[in-house]
Amino acid sequence: MRDHLWAIGPLTGDRTDPSSLVVNGHRRSRGPYTVGGAILRAVVPEALQRLPERVAFHDIEIRSVAPDLRDRVAARRQTVDARLDDDERILVPAPRRTLRLANGVAEFLGAFVGVSGPRTLVVENVDEADPTDLELLAVLVRRLDPALLAVVLRSRRPPPRWFRGRVASPGGPESEPELALEAEFEPVPAHESRTPVPPTAAAHVASDCTDERSRAAYEVLDPAERARLHDLRADELESTGEFSPRLGAVPFHREHGADPRGRGAEALWTAVDHCVREGFLDAVGELGRRGLRLAEPGSDLWWRFTQRTATALAALSRPEEARDLYERARRGSQDPVVHAASAYGTAMLDARHPDPAQRDLGRAMGWINQAVAISTLLPDRQERAFKLGFDRNGQALIETRRGEPRRALALVESAIELARQDLPPERHPIHRMVLHANRGRLLAELGQAKEALDDYAAAIAADPFFADHYLDRGNLLFRLGMTDDALADYEAAIRVSPPLPEAYYNRAELRLARGELEAGLADLDHVLELDPDYLDAYINRAGVRAMLGLQAEARADVETGLALMPGNPHLLTVKGQLDTASGRFEEAARAFDTALERAPGLGAAWANRGILRYETGDAEGAVADLSRAIEIEESPELYFNRATALRALGRAEAAEGDLRRALDLDPADPDVRAALGLG
Repeated sequence: MRDHLWAIGPLTGDRTDPSSLVVNGHRRSRGPYTVGGAILRAVVPEALQRLPERVAFHDIEIRSVAPDLRDRVAARRQTVDARLDDDERILVPAPRRTLRLANGVAEFLGAFVGVSGPRTLVVENVDEADPTDLELLAVLVRRLDPALLAVVLRSRRPPPRWFRGRVASPGGPESEPELALEAEFEPVPAHESRTPVPPTAAAHVASDCTDERSRAAYEVLDPAERARLHDLRADELESTGEFSPRLGAVPFHREHGADPRGRGAEALWTAVDHCVREGFLDAVGELGRRGLRLAEPGSDLWWRFTQRTATALAALSRPEEARDLYERARRGSQDPVVHAASAYGTAMLDARHPDPAQRDLGRAMGWINQAVAISTLLPDRQERAFKLGFDRNGQALIETRRGEPRRALALVESAIELARQDLPPERHPIHRMVLHANRGRLLAELGQAKEALDDYAAAIAADPFFADHYLDRGNLLFRLGMTDDALADYEAAIRVSPPLPEAYYNRAELRLARGELEAGLADLDHVLELDPDYLDAYINRAGVRAMLGLQAEARADVETGLALMPGNPHLLTVKGQLDTASGRFEEAARAFDTALERAPGLGAAWANRGILRYETGDAEGAVADLSRAIEIEESPELYFNRATALRALGRAEAAEGDLRRALDLDPADPDVRAALGLG
């Protein structure tokens, strides 16, 4: 039986098997998606013949993961950002974008191997793989049947928690002979050298210094000879015309070549710039720091490395490292643009700190005020309008988090007006898009739904392939009861993006609200297939399963969710429901009590504890709990249940009042009508 395999030490497999793909996963080779790119380069040419519609369907994933295929796979869905110059690109993809890409690749490969037949993927140097590849491998192992795609991974370490399959250790019962792996390229020629270069030293460089078996001969070479070999290797890679080596091997070899501060720094910038565009943020953090070691302090290139690296680190929830880079920039430059941008970046670190308890909105306002003060003095009118509008948008975020949405709205509107007055209509479309989307959110919060919808429409018109704005508008439409329009927006987000868990989750909530339990449950299933750590999906799925009488499945979701977030009050509420249904009344009471300690405003916990109290003979306690639930949010079910408890206490008049209120809320409810004797 085929299975995924984690090999500690020797690899297993047959290199002559045409269905096997053997990949050196070391990120030094091709940077982010060294493995993912190798897989797609191997299968896309065949898929273009067998499944051209699937290739087109996954254009974003293929073009992002394997940039060398962009000349063969057309961009069917492309955001405006991809066509802009550097000075107009202000968005950095969220860290979760790579999970979307990984799921898209998994779905593409699943369709491909379903047609082409079983394949085996063998990856060595997993220890040195880029985080994008580790995430992709985790998705492949989780989502693809090893009968169709068996994944064999070589590592010096035990498998991580995400791995599901067999584990082979050296000398263990599943150990097999080592599989020798050739270098991906031929060894660098040693001709024209003043002294002969040992073949093993050349082979070490030719393997991009990932083959430690040939390292000893390389170490004894003099520095000039090493630099020459590195430059030859970089020249060879660049001559192939492929782009992906420029994300890994080329910058590495240029760093160790004859001109590290010139060609080395520029090669690193090429890699950093690409990785920022694609959202490969861990790689930006690593490559950017290497670039900073080479770039001339205070230079334009040095600042570009600083800003991109700090932005990536902030997005990766590493704020203190980002703060240190902004502080170095302030100390190393007198350029007002650098100081304004550093002040803005530092303000956002304080306002967006991943731990809400560590957010310092007062300090953030101080930094953003400094950014505004500097931007106001910039001499170029267009640059001033853009930078100042950008800073005011940051001020608006801080005001929003301070609970001042009207002040935030005024700031965003002033930024929109600056763009309208001082920027050419064709410039900075993403800046304008972001401002309209942010004004839409604030207007929605302030109850100005029509105006909010107009702003969302403007944002979507600016870039119809930016999925997030469909989600935001869909959520507003859902709250307004316009469920058909909301559904259309959620499905638009699904169409324009690689697999997007949030869109399926939102569609699930809409379907559940409509009473389409099976369809909603199917969407929640898919959310958790895409992202097994999506806590809210476990909460909702557990509740739906409990409603459908799937007690064991609901309890499994509760346990998984509580492992992700112990003490979550929503999950504890579902646990209390399940314990009540199974007669575990003491456990149910503890679950509800703990939920209400953590979330006193959680109406579902009050309501369900009221049901528990009624079933255990405490009708007075049931009335108290149900009354608290009604104060939080009325529903016919709550009034009906309280009426039942009131009748048990002999309070018939009060019970009838509750039933009549329930009838007002839902005139067709059969239980309420029967209780009132209305037939």
